[in-house]
Amino acid sequence: MARPTPLSGFPEWLPDGRVVEQHVLDSLRRTFELHGFAGIETRAVEPLDQLLRKGETSKEVYVLRRLQEEGAAEEAQGRGDRAEKQLGLHFDLTVPFARYVLENAGHLAFPFKRYQIQKVWRGERPQEGRFREFVQADIDVVGAGDLPYHYEVELPLVMAEALGELRSVGVPPVRILVNNRKVAEGFYRGLGLDDVEAVLRSIDKLDKVGPDEVARLLVAEAGATPEQAAACLELASISGEDVGVVERVRSLAATHGASTELLETGLEELGALVAAAAERAPGVVVADLKIARGLDYYTGSVYETVLVGHEHLGSICSGGRYDTLASDGANTYPGVGLSIGVSRLVSRLLSAGLVRATRAVPSAVLVAVTDEATRSDSDRVATGLRSRGIPTDVAPTAAKFGKQIRFADRRGIPFVWFPAGVTADGTPTTHQVKDIRSGDQVEADPATWEPPAADRRATAVAGEREG
Repeated sequence: MARPTPLSGFPEWLPDGRVVEQHVLDSLRRTFELHGFAGIETRAVEPLDQLLRKGETSKEVYVLRRLQEEGAAEEAQGRGDRAEKQLGLHFDLTVPFARYVLENAGHLAFPFKRYQIQKVWRGERPQEGRFREFVQADIDVVGAGDLPYHYEVELPLVMAEALGELRSVGVPPVRILVNNRKVAEGFYRGLGLDDVEAVLRSIDKLDKVGPDEVARLLVAEAGATPEQAAACLELASISGEDVGVVERVRSLAATHGASTELLETGLEELGALVAAAAERAPGVVVADLKIARGLDYYTGSVYETVLVGHEHLGSICSGGRYDTLASDGANTYPGVGLSIGVSRLVSRLLSAGLVRATRAVPSAVLVAVTDEATRSDSDRVATGLRSRGIPTDVAPTAAKFGKQIRFADRRGIPFVWFPAGVTADGTPTTHQVKDIRSGDQVEADPATWEPPAADRRATAVAGEREG
């Protein structure tokens, strides 16, 4: 069989990379649960027409179909029926969560707080930190009919805490950049720009293509005059960590005659978020008026998160407030949520050497085998250690002990256990355990011996930083 060609955009970590990823996921899960979020999982597919309604995603959705045609009978049903049945793999976890809420509203207690950790799929061009298949970790709060604004303040702070918990293993500090769609829409409409979605889509590309190209897009796609485009770029240039940002936006709006009631509502909300964050997580949350978010279902606060020192990677965590995504016509379930691109984060941690695994295998102990006739003795030792929760493996062959020690060393297993037995001259021996890092070897009892807590499980620790 020829050597397979890797598929770009579909990450597969080596065992030590998987240890790092699992540590990240476990840490996020613990923090989410500490704040009362319940875990759920939704199906991988959604009706294609639902996926295509949610912003600029049509070119990215993977369509699901059977390899073989269904046959003449189904063909006769007509193109319309087949289109209704067409499914696509979900490109985020917010759209399926909205559907989940509508289907299960009668069984949920509102406001409903959920976290969800699953794979999603997007057919975009692979590059550093961008994949076609990747893991996301989401938190959302959804209300029935209404949802208090304070959740728009609380959720980014929960996410900041979750990411902050990873600092101990070498994850860089984060900055959560926040804006408010009401500020943006109020300002744009005050300028006389009615195609707000087109303006937002153009502003959302600012970091990728630069201000000159965004100005051109605003004129060509949003119908802006050069003067209106310049005003939009002025708004996008405003940022800061305190409520002084609010006054700067008010002053800009007054200069351009763009003051509106919607703008003022948004500024009050943005100011409340920045003020609360400055008190509870100083320096973490920054108001940044260029944050737009390309998806059109956001209606209030929007968030993007960058790793300090690795800003070129783009946002690793984003989200916002949505009021109409989950609605059945009679009832509306507004929500707010954020999503971490776990695969993007882990990819950067590994490639930059910021985080490493303590070992690539779970085993803390390798039980040596003296000879194949006594392998059962080694198996009994391993069973005893495992019964007390100590991850243990048994040597694959009864090679010389030096070779068995090298086998453990190559895998990062810190301890080798030598079972009790009898020497060639009939002298009994005791159980011995060797720390192969230090060379220390001591007598031990399989029923009571414990490894140091740091060695019990494979985990993630800080690595050597870049540069």
